[in-house]
Amino acid sequence: MQNKTVQNKSGRKPAITISETDYERLTGLAEALEERNPEMSETMMAELDRARVVRDSALAPTIVRMGSTLTYTADGEEKTVTLVYPGDADIEKGRIAITTPVGTALIGLKEGQSIDWTARNGRTHKLTVLEVRQPAENA
Repeated sequence: MQNKTVQNKSGRKPAITISETDYERLTGLAEALEERNPEMSETMMAELDRARVVRDSALAPTIVRMGSTLTYTADGEEKTVTLVYPGDADIEKGRIAITTPVGTALIGLKEGQSIDWTARNGRTHKLTVLEVRQPAENA
């Protein structure tokens, strides 16, 4: 079975960093998805397993976390989205769920990093994170 996210010709994925809070919440979400959507659950767990987990306060502001608004390029197109939990997703407002292939690919990346990801239609895309903005505290 081919990896859902790969980086460069060696198959290496880029290093990712996730906050303790996101790690705990996303692990719970992945476990909850196990019966309904085992493939997404497995993909999310694989990303979480390879992540470096740090204290929330130690996560650099240039790293994609839950609630981040970020701009990336994919297939020559620039997009700005906010990474959210499934219940808050609204594609019309640019709010993409972590449970989508692109959402899972984005978590933990930092500005300047690229990753290849496979869409639900089986096509592989390369995206590069251009800018990350964090939500205002207690907004």
